[in-house]
Amino acid sequence: MRHVRLASVLALLATSAANAQAPDAAGAGEITPALRKACEGDYQRFCAGVQPGGGRILQCLKTHGSNLSETCRTALTEHRP
Repeated sequence: MRHVRLASVLALLATSAANAQAPDAAGAGEITPALRKACEGDYQRFCAGVQPGGGRILQCLKTHGSNLSETCRTALTEHRP
């Protein structure tokens, strides 16, 4: 019985953690497939050390705007989360 209770608590914690991350995945910080493709090289060059989540990668790319490839700059301009 103790193992069942422990398993239930662990499942609840996993569900809570997933739900806590869900708004970020669908929020303003979402990287679309088109944006990922257009900015992959720029991401590797300027933002590889940035921890994903919370819009940090988009912010990093925007911070380096003048140094980004034309393709990435265009994709960022057209980006609609």
